[in-house]
Amino acid sequence: MASCIPFQLNCCSLKKKPSASENLYHLKSTLSSAFMNKIQPFMMGKMEQVIPMQIDVSKTFKNTSDKVLDFLVDSMFEFVDQDYLPSQSNFRPVDELGGVVAVTSSIRGKIPDDFPEGVYIRNGPNPLFGGFKSTRSVFGRSSHIWVEGEGMLHALYFSRDGDVSDGGWTVRYNNRHVETETFKLEKQRNKPSFLPAIGGDSPAILAAYLLNLLRFGKVNKYYSNTNVFEHSGKFYSVAENHIPQEIDIITLETLGNWDFSGAWNRPFTSHSKRAPGSEELVIHGFDAVKPYMEIGIISADGKELIHKVDLKLSRSSFFHELGITERYNVLMDFPLTFDINRLVNGGPLLDYNHEEYARIGVMPRYGDADSIRWFKVEPNCTFHIINCFEDGDEVVVWGCKALASIIPGPDMASTQFGWLPRKFKPTSPSKENDHGTISSVDDGNLFSHAYEWRLNMQSGEVSERYLTGKRFCMDFPMINVAFSGVKNRYGYAQLVDSIVSSASGMLKYNGLAKLHFEEPADVSLRSEGQLEEAIKVETHMFEENNFCTGASFVPKHGGFEEDDGWLITFVHNEDTNISQYHTIGLRNLTEDLKVKFKFLSSNIRYL
Repeated sequence: MASCIPFQLNCCSLKKKPSASENLYHLKSTLSSAFMNKIQPFMMGKMEQVIPMQIDVSKTFKNTSDKVLDFLVDSMFEFVDQDYLPSQSNFRPVDELGGVVAVTSSIRGKIPDDFPEGVYIRNGPNPLFGGFKSTRSVFGRSSHIWVEGEGMLHALYFSRDGDVSDGGWTVRYNNRHVETETFKLEKQRNKPSFLPAIGGDSPAILAAYLLNLLRFGKVNKYYSNTNVFEHSGKFYSVAENHIPQEIDIITLETLGNWDFSGAWNRPFTSHSKRAPGSEELVIHGFDAVKPYMEIGIISADGKELIHKVDLKLSRSSFFHELGITERYNVLMDFPLTFDINRLVNGGPLLDYNHEEYARIGVMPRYGDADSIRWFKVEPNCTFHIINCFEDGDEVVVWGCKALASIIPGPDMASTQFGWLPRKFKPTSPSKENDHGTISSVDDGNLFSHAYEWRLNMQSGEVSERYLTGKRFCMDFPMINVAFSGVKNRYGYAQLVDSIVSSASGMLKYNGLAKLHFEEPADVSLRSEGQLEEAIKVETHMFEENNFCTGASFVPKHGGFEEDDGWLITFVHNEDTNISQYHTIGLRNLTEDLKVKFKFLSSNIRYL
C-alpha cells in the first residue's frame, strides 16, 4: 500500500518498512505448559512422590551425556503417529514452499480498486515430522493436544505492480515455519525429540517433563503458533507458552526472541492490546507456578518494559486474552486452570471446573494487585473478547462465552475427539435463549455466543446478558481496531456450523457475522425465541462444506464510517481439499464475494 493501513491482520507496505498495523486476531487458542524456568525446583520435589529417587539437576546435566539420555528415551518411549480422522483433513501439516509463488492467475472476481496494498498473515500449528505424536512407555501414554504443533506463517502479498487486465494487482503467497529454539533443535536432530507433555497419563506426563528438562533444559517445546502482532513497526509471532519471536514480514524469516534483555522472563500473551491514546502495549503472562499471573506494559517505541506487576492470584487460570479501556485493564479469571498438584495426584494438568468461581477484574492501567476491583460472574469459559469500554459508571465487556472449555480437549491418542460431539450437540431452537435449558449437562456447552457483562464501578453490581440470544454460535471476534478500548457500533465473528460440528466432533465455521450493537434484532427473529433486547446480526454464509479460519477486518484507507472496509479470510473446501482466500464487502454482507482465489492445495487449520 502506498501508506500503511492499520490492518488487524498485519497488512503493511510491501515497498517500504511498515509502521503501525494491528495484530492478527486469532485463537487458536494454543496450549503448552507454561512452566519454563520456574518448574525445575518444583518438579524435582513433586517427582519424589512418583519416582523414589533424588536427582541433582545441575549435576546430572554436567555428568550425564546426551547420548546416554537419548538412549534412555529411545529405550523407554516409543513415538506413535496420532491418526487424523476424515473430518480432520485440514489439520494435516504442509511443507514449506521455499519461496514466494504467484497466485494471480487463479483470481475469481475483482479485487476492489480501493483495497490497500499489504500482507495478510495467518499463523497456526503445523507439526514437524508428519503430524502429532504420542508416546507409549512403562509410565503409560503421553500425547499432544490439538492446539500444539510448530507455528507456520501463511502470507498473502497484495501489490499494484501487475497486469492492467487484472486491475494492476499481483498476489503472491508464501509460507514458513517460525524457527524457535526448540524448532531448530528438533530440525537439527531430524526426528521427534521432545516427549509430548500435556495429554495422557499423569506418570507419563511427569516423566516427559523431567526427561525433557534433563535433555534440553526445557520441559516442553516453544510453539509460537497462535498469533502475529505488530508493535512500533516490528512484527512478532507468539504463543502463550513462551516469549514472542520477531519476524521479517517480507521473507517470514525468524529474527530472534523479544524479551527486553531479560526484563520479561515468563510466558507472553497471545493477544496483547494497544492502549488507547498512549500506544503502549499491554501484555500479560500466566504460569503454572507462582507468580501465576503478571501484567506488563511496553513503551510505545517498543524499547522498554515500563511496568510489571504480580497480580498475586491464588490459582493459575488460563488467561488467553485481556481487555482494555481508556483507563483500565480487564482481567478474565475463569475456572480453566493449571494445577501441578492435581497432575501429581493423577488428574489433568489443565482442566475446566464449572463449580469453581468465575470473576472479572478491573485494574487501573498502572495498578497493582491491591488496586483490582473483582466482580463475581456466572461460571463460564470465555477465550476471546470482542471489545471493552467505559460507559458512565460501568465498564462494559463484550466477549464470546461458552459453558465449557474446548481446551485441552479429548485425549487424541485414545478417543479421537470422542467426547466432543455431545458437547457440540445443538440445543432446541425453542429453548436456545433460556440460560437454563441445555437438555443435558454436556449438550451444546462448547458453543460460544456473543455476551455482555456490565460492571458497575460504584455499586459493585454486575448485569449479564446474551447479545444475540443463542441462535448464533460464534467465536474469533474482531473489530475495527481504531475502536479498541472505546465504544464501538460494529463487531464481526466467525459463525459455527452447529450441525457439522456436532457430527464431526470439532468446531467448523461456515460463515461470518456482522454484529450491530446499537440496532435491535428484527421483530420476526425475536418472535422465534430471541431475547427482547437481542441485537441485529447480518450473516455471510459460505458454500456447503466450506469452512473459514483467520478472518480479519481490513479498514478502508480514508474511510469515514467505522464499518468502511472488508472482511478477509481463508476458506477450506472439504470436498476438494483446496484452500482459498476470500474478500467480502461489509455494506451488504449477503452479496457474493468480491474476490476469491485458490492459493494452497492443502491446509490452513481451524484454530
